[in-house]
Order: sequence, then C-alpha cells, then structure tokens
Amino acid sequence: VQLQASGGGLVQAGGSLRLSCAASGRTFSSYAMGWLRQAPGKEREFVAVISWSGGMTVYADSVKGRFTISRDNAKNTVYLQMNSLKPEDTAVYYCGQYSGKYAYTGESVRYWGQGTQVTVSS
Repeated sequence: VQLQASGGGLVQAGGSLRLSCAASGRTFSSYAMGWLRQAPGKEREFVAVISWSGGMTVYADSVKGRFTISRDNAKNTVYLQMNSLKPEDTAVYYCGQYSGKYAYTGESVRYWGQGTQVTVSS
C-alpha cells in the first residue's frame, strides 16, 4: 500500500489548507481512512477518521468545527479541509489506512503515508 499525502504548506493563522492523500495497492473503498498529526516534541495524535463509505466521520475535539474529512472512492483519495487554522495546528500531517471499515480513534491504522508539513504562523 502506498499513501501519498500532499497539500501542506505555510499559512497565516485564520487561513485554510486542503490536504490530499492518494492511495494505491489495496482496495481503497473497503477501509476507513484517517489523518493524524505530530508536532515537534510531541506524540502523534488523532485528527479525524472517515468510514469506508464516507457515511461516518469522527474528529478530535481540538479540530471539531474547523476541519472536514472527506473521501472520493472513485479517485482513491481522502481529503482534509482545514479552516480557521491556528498556530497550534502546526505539525506534520499523516494519512493512514485502517484495518477495517470503521474506526473512531488513531488506533488500528495499518498503513501510513509519508506526511506533509503544515505550518501556521501567528
């Protein structure tokens, strides 16, 4: 399985970015997909997850109402729309493919992408 994340960059606080993660090598539409992030000196933390069909989404409290996860199974791609960005959102963002159709946290991620850097300036 290959997961290629893109869309990161430098943005001012209050701005927006959209991350994309293209998947290959495994039936994309059969598994939940998610985003996690890791800030310097901190552990990787859960951001959002979407079920195999897109019918269920779960967000970390810290991003709820600002971030939106979505997926396009025809394009084997998962997205993370990030609005109202804050400096504390600065991190490397990783997409992951889960081992099942549904997930609720950052656990049970089976495959990871390489990460994309998001930096939010104050």
